[in-house]
Amino acid sequence: MKYYSLNKKAPAVTFDEAVIRGIAPDKGLYFPESIPKLPVSFWENIEHLSKDEIAYTAMKPFVGDTIDDDSLTEIIADVLSFEFPLVELEKNVATLELFHGPTMAFKDVGARFMARCLGYFLEKNKQQEEVTVLVATSGDTGGAVARGFYKVPGIKVVILYPSGKVSEVQEKQLTTLGENITALEVDGNFDDCQAMVKRAFLDEAITNKRQLTSANSINIARWLPQSLYYLFAFKKLKEQGKSDNLVFSVPSGNFGNICAGMVAHLMGMPVKQFVAAVNSNTTIPRFMESGKYRPAPTVATISNAMDVSDPSNFIRVLQLFENDKNLLSEKFTSFSYCDAQTRGAMRHIYSNLEYTADPHGAVGYLGLKDYLKNEPDAYGVFLETAHPVKFLPAVEPVVGKITDLPKQIAVLMDAKKESINANSYADLKNYLLRS
Repeated sequence: MKYYSLNKKAPAVTFDEAVIRGIAPDKGLYFPESIPKLPVSFWENIEHLSKDEIAYTAMKPFVGDTIDDDSLTEIIADVLSFEFPLVELEKNVATLELFHGPTMAFKDVGARFMARCLGYFLEKNKQQEEVTVLVATSGDTGGAVARGFYKVPGIKVVILYPSGKVSEVQEKQLTTLGENITALEVDGNFDDCQAMVKRAFLDEAITNKRQLTSANSINIARWLPQSLYYLFAFKKLKEQGKSDNLVFSVPSGNFGNICAGMVAHLMGMPVKQFVAAVNSNTTIPRFMESGKYRPAPTVATISNAMDVSDPSNFIRVLQLFENDKNLLSEKFTSFSYCDAQTRGAMRHIYSNLEYTADPHGAVGYLGLKDYLKNEPDAYGVFLETAHPVKFLPAVEPVVGKITDLPKQIAVLMDAKKESINANSYADLKNYLLRS
């Protein structure tokens, strides 16, 4: 498998080269030359396969011979060392819980897979030069990347996050580890952080001194493993005889997760529709209506991990559908919801369905219910992308005080925050050049 730049001004590369570089030399996102179709026998027998067997079959075509079979098997077993429960809440509606990993967010799988692949490649190549993973976060990416790359030899991690716009738990997860993890606190929003990161990758004064790569979902090793969530859900629903007319509603910010789900569909998984449920950052719903891509200023919401107005991965979504909005609309719908609607959904889910949803999952629920209004025979799954305790200021006014903290969170609460202010690109550049 080769990967080409979506800017189409750089040579195609193998999986390992794409992972190490993160972004192509022409600053485009890497994209697989083809989406492999998995054999019919795989789909016919998926309910009899373990999650590790499913993951190996799905990821092997993308990895190719850049990782030997035994090592890929070990990496997958390590990455998938927790469960992905599918919980039915009402007739034809279930939630896929993706928060049972070490940082209690869906990004754990991608971050862990990328960290282990990158560590494997550096050791295989006997690379002496330190690699700097430079990443912007709107919340959960930072914690997942920090934990995934913690103490990985030969790798330094630099995380930019918007001051005051991530939850206390999210901030603790990315500012308390130390060692090879450094957090830069930016007076701005996620898009400001992302713009600084992108500029650094273009700055030869930095790239001549440091080898940079990214651990946002722009990196293929962070992005592609997210397709596994959908395969795991499909397996469970097929076991239950509920896999027909399947709809996935995905709380969407940078659109890497839903794009990976579409990859799973193009690999052969039957899906009726994907719903991109967004908050008050409405670039994509407006695009689907008008055909004009016009990002507006980012709006801060209680579903902060989705506070993205210019999603990097939407170009990949379009590429999967030949850059044809009409073709895309056959499998893709997008709705937006404000904070008041999100709180209302959290209250309804808690009071009527006896389930505590986080703000992002609540947005996913709203999108699913809106789509199902006209599709009564469909079965819908919305993704719960983070544990509700990560968003206590938003959740507790709806469900009451939460005192039983999961152990992954409890150990953080007394940890000391350590961050560096970086309120301009010059601050970031100076840090990278002197550290």
